[in-house]
Amino acid sequence: MSDDLLTDAFTAVHHGAADGVWAAPGRVNLIGEHTDYNDGFVLPIALPHTARAAVRRREDGVLRLHSAQAGGGVVELAVDALAPGSVDGWAKYPAGVVWALREAGHPVGGADIHLDSDVPTGAGLSSSAALECVTALAFNDLWSLGLGPVDLGLLAQRAENVFVGVPCGAMDQLASTCCEADRAMFLDTRTLTARQLPVDLAAAGLRLLVIDTQVKHDLADGAYAERRAGCEKAAALLGLPALRDLALPELEAALATLPDDGLRALTRHVVTENARVEAAVEAMAGGDPAALGPILTAGHASLRDDFLVSCAETDLVVVEALAAGALGARMTGGGFGGSVIALVAEQDSDRVADAVTAAFAAAGLTAPRIFPALAAQGARRLA
Repeated sequence: MSDDLLTDAFTAVHHGAADGVWAAPGRVNLIGEHTDYNDGFVLPIALPHTARAAVRRREDGVLRLHSAQAGGGVVELAVDALAPGSVDGWAKYPAGVVWALREAGHPVGGADIHLDSDVPTGAGLSSSAALECVTALAFNDLWSLGLGPVDLGLLAQRAENVFVGVPCGAMDQLASTCCEADRAMFLDTRTLTARQLPVDLAAAGLRLLVIDTQVKHDLADGAYAERRAGCEKAAALLGLPALRDLALPELEAALATLPDDGLRALTRHVVTENARVEAAVEAMAGGDPAALGPILTAGHASLRDDFLVSCAETDLVVVEALAAGALGARMTGGGFGGSVIALVAEQDSDRVADAVTAAFAAAGLTAPRIFPALAAQGARRLA
């Protein structure tokens, strides 16, 4: 939707002109899964797909939310009454950000908001973080809060953790607020320092495909929380602040001291995944993006076998993509469905996409949605 169509839709819903239009993207994580809440390393890019918000400030403490995707009417809330667990459905994401801003002492009030997003939902591409971050950015501007991209991302993460109740790390929100066009962000989630690495796959004759399985299994949030708790337990048993502090050469000795296979597997994934992020950064910085392929595939095996967050559909994509010539492939996002990324030579792109689509048809599954991932700009004001 163009900015004009978005503002026209705002006027139709909220009866007047918006004060501005903002956008925040979804993301693809190249490598570094389930490492952010272990104080580890991640390597996301922002997608061209965005949540966009036309917003008008209100002075009466009323928050009126409307979504082009959700259907139904306007959700009306009193900002003074916002509390964790008080809002259901899609509206909890923007409402949670308003709550988090106010809880942090920022004197924000109500607003009229019309949201329109083309970030695929349930695909592991951070559609919820995009809703949170576009709301945070709009309120930052409308109330002249002066918060930077990192602060906005962390406030959006707090909304997701406390208001929504999902114990995610900071990667999704910080990718949405901090990523740059044509760059992958190498982020240390402990120090919050970032290095923006150039991404020009086309110059190397490569393409990164996003393959959305259109599958989202239930209970993912509970399973996500269980894995985070397991990682924290393992770190405590090892006497470490976080699993990030376990060096790869020390891994095998440390695993032998843990009491059960589940904790050993979680620990092995996090430690080896951090090493894979560092290897990916070295490959990209060294001008060898094709070397990402085996790193992606090894990451998928770890998520499948140690972290147990893959599923039959994402495994099928990886197998078929590799068989059709992909240089590497792995699930991206929290898991239990969602999307796979596949690094392919430009000339093999259609063959890989066709092979995956045919395998889904043969298995009686809904056709996957497949598109190229391009590194786009983070959250920004449009008008």
